[in-house]
Amino acid sequence: MPKKIFPLDSSKKFEDQELVGHNRWHPEIPPVATVKPGESFRVDCREWFDGAIVNDDSADDILNAPLMTVHKLSGPFAVTGARPGDLLIVDILDVGPIPQEDSGPLAGQGWGYTGIFAKNNGGGFLVDQFPDAYKAIWDFTGQIATSRHVPGVSFTGLIHPGLMGTAPSAALLAKWNKREGDLIKTNPNRVPPLALPPEPQFAVLGSLAASEFDRVAGEAARTAPPRENGGNQDIKNMSKGTRIFYPVFVDGANLSLGDLHFSQGDGEITFCGAIEMGGFIDLRVDLLKGGMDTYGVSENAIFMPGNVDPRYSEWLAFSGTSVTLDGEQRYLDSHLSYQRACLHAIDYLVKFGYSPEQAYIILGAAPIEGRLSGVVDIPNSCSTVYIPTAIFDFDVRPSAAGPHQIDPGIGAPRSNNK
Repeated sequence: MPKKIFPLDSSKKFEDQELVGHNRWHPEIPPVATVKPGESFRVDCREWFDGAIVNDDSADDILNAPLMTVHKLSGPFAVTGARPGDLLIVDILDVGPIPQEDSGPLAGQGWGYTGIFAKNNGGGFLVDQFPDAYKAIWDFTGQIATSRHVPGVSFTGLIHPGLMGTAPSAALLAKWNKREGDLIKTNPNRVPPLALPPEPQFAVLGSLAASEFDRVAGEAARTAPPRENGGNQDIKNMSKGTRIFYPVFVDGANLSLGDLHFSQGDGEITFCGAIEMGGFIDLRVDLLKGGMDTYGVSENAIFMPGNVDPRYSEWLAFSGTSVTLDGEQRYLDSHLSYQRACLHAIDYLVKFGYSPEQAYIILGAAPIEGRLSGVVDIPNSCSTVYIPTAIFDFDVRPSAAGPHQIDPGIGAPRSNNK
């Protein structure tokens, strides 16, 4: 086992640990440790809400989830010799739930969760069709996930970090804040909001000096979206065996990570669409000096996926085009066409006895494949959703016998409050 350089005690809150990570992006957040090129190390990661979501049959915790507190990131980790313009090579050697803790109150202790977030607290990809808060708990048996809230489904998890990235430079941070602020101004009262501006309240900034805290907290970017530094990309194939090449914007690179997922469908469409958990990740880092210019990677990471994907061979696919539910034609709107493909898949699964929310959760948590299938045939883009048929305990394919009827069980709990 590699040396653990960022330990987390499951009995303590994130901010009470011996080493404290962060939940904002800023170049001045001090590194918690320094590693050398070629060095391997282990990092513990806390689930993104630090225990606010619990293993029960209520979704009130999803409704009231403290979004201003996320993500709870491990790091930053400085890399000796890294300079702006380099590429930081990160190899994911291993990743999994909290070791030797098969039960307990924290996600990652033998269980995880998927949430459909309420429209007034995060929302989701299909927020207009699913505006209320729901939750599903998943139990882990080895690499298999099952849920009392979504019966008839089991699948192999493709475990991965949802969030990993390097620190932005001061100039890059200012660019983020300017462009996202400009977007917010176009519709400042939108629900859900168009973007999340800096929010000093609940900021966690590691070991930053108290004299600098208020200034940095007022500038630091929220961790919700992916950006040029990587960040919250939620790429399910960035799993064990993956090699990632991150642009370096500050001395030391200052790598941070977290938001581990036991499984996820492409798009993480319910907003908390993955199976969220805490756990560990083993990494090795190296440098390509001057690599950003050499390979034309001036922004956004490139990566080589690992080869541990679940071996599903048969799929049922659904397509969608860029036409709204009320029949309005949109021009090559791939976001809309993927929404329509997902809604078609949900409509289909409902015919087997699932509630729409259970079907939505399946698409968020199971290893579905989302594809941008056509983007040139005006006016309609075409997107597709591929569902592996083997994740179901029954035959989900169309047949002359008609849809098999499942017992939906207790269902996905819905928040009692709106």
